[in-house]
Amino acid sequence: MTEEIQFALDEAKSQMAQAMEHLSSELTKIRAGKANPSMLDSVSVDYYGSMTPLSQVANVSTIDARTITVQPWEKAMLDEISRGIINSNLGLNPQNNGEVILINVPALTEERRRELVKRAKAEGETAKISVRNQRKSTNDFIKGLKDDGLSEDMAKRGEDEVQKIVDVYSKKVDDLIDAKEKDIMTV
Repeated sequence: MTEEIQFALDEAKSQMAQAMEHLSSELTKIRAGKANPSMLDSVSVDYYGSMTPLSQVANVSTIDARTITVQPWEKAMLDEISRGIINSNLGLNPQNNGEVILINVPALTEERRRELVKRAKAEGETAKISVRNQRKSTNDFIKGLKDDGLSEDMAKRGEDEVQKIVDVYSKKVDDLIDAKEKDIMTV
Protein backbone atom coordinates (compact mmCIF):
# COMPACT_ATOMS: atom_id res chain seq x y z
CA MET A 1 0.00 0.00 0.00
CA THR A 2 1.21 3.50 -0.72
CA GLU A 3 2.21 5.92 1.99
CA GLU A 4 -0.69 8.22 1.11
CA ILE A 5 -3.24 5.45 1.61
CA GLN A 6 -1.60 4.36 4.87
CA PHE A 7 -1.64 7.96 6.10
CA ALA A 8 -5.33 8.27 5.18
CA LEU A 9 -6.10 5.00 7.02
CA ASP A 10 -4.22 6.15 10.11
CA GLU A 11 -6.05 9.47 10.04
CA ALA A 12 -9.40 7.66 9.70
CA LYS A 13 -8.56 5.42 12.68
CA SER A 14 -7.65 8.49 14.72
CA GLN A 15 -10.92 10.26 13.88
CA MET A 16 -12.97 7.13 14.62
CA ALA A 17 -11.17 6.71 17.96
CA GLN A 18 -12.13 10.30 18.80
CA ALA A 19 -15.75 9.50 17.96
CA MET A 20 -15.56 6.54 20.38
CA GLU A 21 -14.09 8.74 23.12
CA HIS A 22 -16.87 11.26 22.61
CA LEU A 23 -19.48 8.50 22.74
CA SER A 24 -17.99 7.16 25.98
CA SER A 25 -18.05 10.60 27.59
CA GLU A 26 -21.65 11.18 26.46
CA LEU A 27 -22.73 7.79 27.82
CA THR A 28 -21.29 8.58 31.26
CA LYS A 29 -23.68 11.55 31.40
CA ILE A 30 -26.65 9.21 30.99
CA ARG A 31 -27.32 7.96 34.48
CA ALA A 32 -28.30 4.40 35.18
CA GLY A 33 -30.06 4.97 38.50
CA LYS A 34 -26.95 4.52 40.63
CA ALA A 35 -25.19 7.54 42.08
CA ASN A 36 -21.89 8.16 40.33
CA PRO A 37 -19.57 11.17 40.77
CA SER A 38 -19.07 11.34 36.98
CA MET A 39 -22.73 12.36 36.67
CA LEU A 40 -21.60 15.85 37.69
CA ASP A 41 -18.66 16.08 35.22
CA SER A 42 -20.57 18.48 32.98
CA VAL A 43 -21.42 20.88 35.84
CA SER A 44 -19.64 24.24 35.86
CA VAL A 45 -19.87 26.80 38.63
CA ASP A 46 -19.20 30.54 38.80
CA TYR A 47 -15.89 30.69 40.68
CA TYR A 48 -15.13 34.36 41.32
CA GLY A 49 -16.35 35.42 37.88
CA SER A 50 -15.19 32.53 35.70
CA MET A 51 -17.01 29.31 34.88
CA THR A 52 -15.02 26.47 36.41
CA PRO A 53 -15.65 22.69 36.35
CA LEU A 54 -17.16 21.46 39.61
CA SER A 55 -14.29 19.02 40.13
CA GLN A 56 -11.88 21.98 40.43
CA VAL A 57 -13.74 23.66 43.31
CA ALA A 58 -15.03 20.67 45.29
CA ASN A 59 -14.56 17.01 46.08
CA VAL A 60 -17.35 14.91 44.54
CA SER A 61 -17.97 11.42 45.95
CA THR A 62 -20.70 8.92 46.75
CA ILE A 63 -21.63 7.71 50.20
CA ASP A 64 -24.04 5.02 48.98
CA ALA A 65 -25.76 3.85 45.77
CA ARG A 66 -28.30 6.70 45.90
CA THR A 67 -26.39 9.69 47.34
CA ILE A 68 -23.69 11.97 45.92
CA THR A 69 -21.85 14.35 48.22
CA VAL A 70 -20.15 17.54 47.09
CA GLN A 71 -17.62 18.91 49.61
CA PRO A 72 -16.49 22.40 48.48
CA TRP A 73 -12.99 23.53 49.29
CA GLU A 74 -14.41 26.92 50.28
CA LYS A 75 -17.69 27.13 52.20
CA ALA A 76 -18.56 30.33 50.32
CA MET A 77 -18.99 28.19 47.20
CA LEU A 78 -21.92 26.13 48.57
CA ASP A 79 -24.63 28.32 47.00
CA GLU A 80 -22.79 28.64 43.67
CA ILE A 81 -22.35 24.86 43.49
CA SER A 82 -26.06 24.31 44.22
CA ARG A 83 -26.97 26.83 41.53
CA GLY A 84 -24.58 25.17 39.05
CA ILE A 85 -26.09 21.72 39.65
CA ILE A 86 -29.63 23.04 39.21
CA ASN A 87 -28.70 24.96 36.04
CA SER A 88 -27.01 21.91 34.51
CA ASN A 89 -30.45 20.37 33.75
CA LEU A 90 -29.46 16.95 35.08
CA GLY A 91 -32.72 16.64 36.97
CA LEU A 92 -30.94 16.51 40.31
CA ASN A 93 -32.00 18.40 43.44
CA PRO A 94 -29.04 19.49 45.61
CA GLN A 95 -29.58 19.92 49.36
CA ASN A 96 -27.23 22.27 51.16
CA ASN A 97 -26.73 21.49 54.87
CA GLY A 98 -24.18 24.26 55.47
CA GLU A 99 -21.19 21.87 55.30
CA VAL A 100 -21.69 19.75 52.20
CA ILE A 101 -24.18 19.38 49.38
CA LEU A 102 -26.13 16.13 49.32
CA ILE A 103 -27.79 14.94 46.14
CA ASN A 104 -30.26 12.08 46.32
CA VAL A 105 -30.42 10.20 43.03
CA PRO A 106 -34.00 8.97 42.64
CA ALA A 107 -34.71 5.45 41.41
CA LEU A 108 -35.61 5.35 37.74
CA THR A 109 -39.09 4.43 36.57
CA GLU A 110 -39.52 1.93 33.74
CA GLU A 111 -40.61 4.75 31.41
CA ARG A 112 -37.57 6.87 32.31
CA ARG A 113 -35.28 3.86 31.75
CA ARG A 114 -36.71 3.43 28.24
CA GLU A 115 -36.13 7.15 27.53
CA LEU A 116 -32.52 6.85 28.68
CA VAL A 117 -31.99 3.78 26.48
CA LYS A 118 -33.37 5.77 23.51
CA ARG A 119 -30.98 8.59 24.32
CA ALA A 120 -28.05 6.16 24.54
CA LYS A 121 -28.99 4.63 21.19
CA ALA A 122 -29.22 8.10 19.65
CA GLU A 123 -25.70 8.86 20.90
CA GLY A 124 -24.55 5.55 19.40
CA GLU A 125 -26.13 6.44 16.05
CA THR A 126 -24.37 9.81 16.13
CA ALA A 127 -21.05 8.02 16.65
CA LYS A 128 -21.81 5.64 13.78
CA ILE A 129 -22.62 8.59 11.51
CA SER A 130 -19.27 10.09 12.41
CA VAL A 131 -17.54 6.79 11.57
CA ARG A 132 -19.39 6.56 8.22
CA ASN A 133 -18.52 10.17 7.38
CA GLN A 134 -14.88 9.35 8.02
CA ARG A 135 -15.20 6.32 5.71
CA LYS A 136 -16.65 8.54 2.98
CA SER A 137 -13.93 11.17 3.24
CA THR A 138 -11.17 8.51 3.26
CA ASN A 139 -12.69 6.73 0.24
CA ASP A 140 -12.98 10.09 -1.56
CA PHE A 141 -9.29 10.69 -0.83
CA ILE A 142 -8.41 7.26 -2.26
CA LYS A 143 -10.53 7.96 -5.37
CA GLY A 144 -8.61 11.21 -5.79
CA LEU A 145 -5.35 9.26 -5.66
CA LYS A 146 -6.75 6.88 -8.29
CA ASP A 147 -7.39 9.87 -10.54
CA ASP A 148 -3.76 10.89 -9.98
CA GLY A 149 -2.44 7.54 -11.22
CA LEU A 150 -2.94 5.06 -8.36
CA SER A 151 -3.64 1.58 -9.70
CA GLU A 152 -7.17 0.17 -9.57
CA ASP A 153 -6.00 -2.74 -7.37
CA MET A 154 -4.33 -0.47 -4.82
CA ALA A 155 -7.42 1.75 -4.63
CA LYS A 156 -9.65 -1.30 -4.13
CA ARG A 157 -7.35 -2.65 -1.39
CA GLY A 158 -7.38 0.75 0.32
CA GLU A 159 -11.19 0.91 0.23
CA ASP A 160 -11.39 -2.64 1.62
CA GLU A 161 -9.09 -1.65 4.49
CA VAL A 162 -11.26 1.38 5.23
CA GLN A 163 -14.33 -0.87 5.36
CA LYS A 164 -12.58 -3.26 7.78
CA ILE A 165 -11.76 -0.35 10.09
CA VAL A 166 -15.37 0.92 9.87
CA ASP A 167 -16.67 -2.56 10.74
CA VAL A 168 -14.41 -2.73 13.81
CA TYR A 169 -15.53 0.68 15.09
CA SER A 170 -19.20 0.01 14.35
CA LYS A 171 -18.96 -3.16 16.43
CA LYS A 172 -17.31 -1.19 19.25
CA VAL A 173 -20.18 1.33 19.17
CA ASP A 174 -22.76 -1.48 19.27
CA ASP A 175 -20.96 -3.14 22.19
CA LEU A 176 -20.81 0.13 24.16
CA ILE A 177 -24.51 0.82 23.56
CA ASP A 178 -25.50 -2.75 24.49
CA ALA A 179 -23.52 -2.51 27.74
CA LYS A 180 -25.10 0.86 28.58
CA GLU A 181 -28.60 -0.45 27.78
CA LYS A 182 -28.04 -3.42 30.06
CA ASP A 183 -26.75 -1.08 32.78
CA ILE A 184 -29.78 1.23 32.46
CA MET A 185 -32.37 -1.55 32.39
CA THR A 186 -30.90 -3.39 35.39
CA VAL A 187 -33.03 -2.51 38.42
